[in-house]
Amino acid sequence: MNEILRFTPLYQERVWGGRALEAALQRTLPGQGPIGESWEIVDRPEAQSVVRGGTHAGETIREVLRKNVENVMGPKWAKDRPFPILVKWLDCRERLSLQVHPPVAVANELKGEPKTENWYIAKTTAGAQLIVGLKHGVTREQFERAIEQGTLEECVHHFRVAAGDSILVHSGEVHAIDAGSLILEIQQNSDTTYRVYDWGRVGLDGKPRTLHLAESLRSINWEVFEPEPVRASPTSAVIADSDEFTIRRVVLAKGERLSLAAGEQPRIVSVVAGRVKCGQSELGFGENAVLPYASAFTFSAIETAIILVTENFAV
Repeated sequence: MNEILRFTPLYQERVWGGRALEAALQRTLPGQGPIGESWEIVDRPEAQSVVRGGTHAGETIREVLRKNVENVMGPKWAKDRPFPILVKWLDCRERLSLQVHPPVAVANELKGEPKTENWYIAKTTAGAQLIVGLKHGVTREQFERAIEQGTLEECVHHFRVAAGDSILVHSGEVHAIDAGSLILEIQQNSDTTYRVYDWGRVGLDGKPRTLHLAESLRSINWEVFEPEPVRASPTSAVIADSDEFTIRRVVLAKGERLSLAAGEQPRIVSVVAGRVKCGQSELGFGENAVLPYASAFTFSAIETAIILVTENFAV
């Protein structure tokens, strides 16, 4: 398999979303409702990416892995084991809920899934913020009291972000995305989220959304205080390094190349600025693709480009 795998996006309505993906990514969105998420690569029972173009056009990611698992994932990957990464674009027109994903031990206990994720801020409005972790010194007791008093905002760590910034959010870290950002989220293959607080908002059905206070309090890591983002830079660097995956930011000037060898590992490439070419395929801003294990790939920049390379997930 010597071709990249690209997929048809799966769009998800969210009360906090909008229609910005239409203009930002040059796409046609379904319906008229608020689209908060575009699932770019997903292998879950409730959602399957479908290959767009090439030899496997029209096949689901699950079908591709069952037929070609050694070529795509390498010789040690079981054919029925799901693809371990979920890639999403997020249109955060409004603030998301304050939430947490359970760490591994707690996830097993609660019958959920852990979820470590990385946010890359592709576009944002002036003054936009993220919320990750607790303010220095906040205790569980103070946090629980703030829930009762409706003052949770005073307990969590806010910081401003600009285009090109990113942050790794581990399972167990309380977090929220404030309004006004277009974000590429690269995460463990999980859809377990416990809402701590929803800012008094109602859902698309007009009713308050369910909170998961007991599960949240069990899941929060009470020792994570004021984590710092990786700021935008014109140089290549590792921007996320966790047990679940690594992400490299690769900056290419026009004409520069990035070569990735065969037989090392599967990878994901995400174009977050500019345009690149790989063989006969051209990838522009917003596109994501899986690079199978068995093949070598070379990307050349048609114009100045930034690529995120996600790797070290096939373990």
